[in-house]
Amino acid sequence: MTGKGRLQVGISGSYGGLNLGDEAILQCIVAQLRESAPVEITVFTRDPEDTLRRHRVERAIAARQLGRDEVAPEVARLDLLIIGGGGILFDADARVYLREAVIAQEAGVPVMLYAVGAGPLREPAAQALVRDTLNRAAAITVRDRHSQRVLEELGVEREILVTADPALLLKPEALPPDALKREGLAGRKRLIGVSVREPGPAAPDIDEEVYHALLANAADFIVDRYDADVVFVPMERQVRDLQHSHAVIARMLLPQRASVLKGDYGAGRMLSLIGHLEFALGMRLHFLLFAALQNVPFVALPYAGKVSGFLEALRIDAPPLQLVNPGRLVAHIDRSWDRRRSLQTRIGRLLPALQERARENHRIALRLLAERRA
Repeated sequence: MTGKGRLQVGISGSYGGLNLGDEAILQCIVAQLRESAPVEITVFTRDPEDTLRRHRVERAIAARQLGRDEVAPEVARLDLLIIGGGGILFDADARVYLREAVIAQEAGVPVMLYAVGAGPLREPAAQALVRDTLNRAAAITVRDRHSQRVLEELGVEREILVTADPALLLKPEALPPDALKREGLAGRKRLIGVSVREPGPAAPDIDEEVYHALLANAADFIVDRYDADVVFVPMERQVRDLQHSHAVIARMLLPQRASVLKGDYGAGRMLSLIGHLEFALGMRLHFLLFAALQNVPFVALPYAGKVSGFLEALRIDAPPLQLVNPGRLVAHIDRSWDRRRSLQTRIGRLLPALQERARENHRIALRLLAERRA
């Protein structure tokens, strides 16, 4: 704690402007902390300039560019280090995201794993690091039961509480008055959103060719069946969502009825924009989560446990990506379209309980800060 009596909280995760879902998580964590306690917030991020601009935190540290000895003093000054949220505990990046946790534990700073996602974790070195670090954590919350099972099977013995994604607490922010016009969407009778995601370390089982063909066929069906315009929503503009969106459109028979969002929107504005959709089809978790927050009925292509966990919480059925074919997918879309009003009712009924679980993360963080203050 500083001489001014303000608690020092560090947050380390996949931050720095690459992914709107991650930025939504950080925005909600920061907002809750500011509303509840006198805090100074330090974010360990890929891009300090972006993080300072988006979130107005007191400090932003370029953790990926600095060595351990340079980061250690920044960690040692904290009253609490939050690791998360988001799906950060997987083979390729667990070591990166847990470095600050290890440093904090060596310095006697309490560490909270905050609504994290876990898996795939198949490499012995990554498994050992996750197990050993989490067994010394002050608190562990995960955002889905799949992550809880992954960590328990690794040998994590501390209590693992299943809460929910902090981004469920995101609030919409006003769009610029001409936003829809600039996107070429003003006056369109019916807009249906689509979300893609790239294959990669966090989603190693995605077959790019298969899912491009699936989505192109589904988008053509949507245009033809519902006389709708299809809008691809890139949640990771700086990575490959743009490229994959255009690749899917290139395989469509009716590409003239499809477009890709061009503007660079913050999380709150993207949430508002998704509210203009009548229906959605998506892969990325936070695209689906934003749709649920705006009560937009949706169909998901679950490529990972985090998406399946979200669907289970809302009691929404979906064909697994690995088992679906074009016919099965369009049949599922058509059934869901016909039932879209009942889907909206179900989302409206179940979402508040999920949001209350998301608030539990913050209550645990406040308890750890109170213990530190005492």
